[in-house]
Amino acid sequence: MRIRSIQLVIAGLLGTVQLAAPAFAQSTAGAPQAATSRAPNPAPVHPELADVFEQFGGLAGLTALNEEFMALMLADPRLEPYFRDVDRARVTRQLTEQFCAVLGGGCTYSGRDMVEAHAAFKIERAHFNALVEVLQVAMDKRGIPFRAQNKLLAVLAPMHREVVND
Repeated sequence: MRIRSIQLVIAGLLGTVQLAAPAFAQSTAGAPQAATSRAPNPAPVHPELADVFEQFGGLAGLTALNEEFMALMLADPRLEPYFRDVDRARVTRQLTEQFCAVLGGGCTYSGRDMVEAHAAFKIERAHFNALVEVLQVAMDKRGIPFRAQNKLLAVLAPMHREVVND
């Protein structure tokens, strides 16, 4: 992989950044978020990133990206066990909702908070780092501009605190 924003990502992966915690959703994810949850909003809206949303190709582009992302995660031996038994269509849809919402695209995320969604899994930092790598590969394959990739990663990065649990 290029040195690119990997430095940004690795810096975050190792302490602040690690991508979109979106990925390791369990098979029952999709239930409404518990009202008592103290976890941060997994899809905080950033309307200032609406131009980035367009660089991803809008909702259709995000949908295609997350279909590619899911296929790559299933092909990666580090990540496949986490996605083997999930409702892949639902996880892909929720990733799309999450990315769309954080990029100011007007979507509403219907999934659970990241702590609850990932609690049943033993997710180490290495797994989360692998997820970021695979997302970057998917974004590269889709031709997403490098700066747009970094902006998405920057808003998703803090979620690693809720996802990594082992």
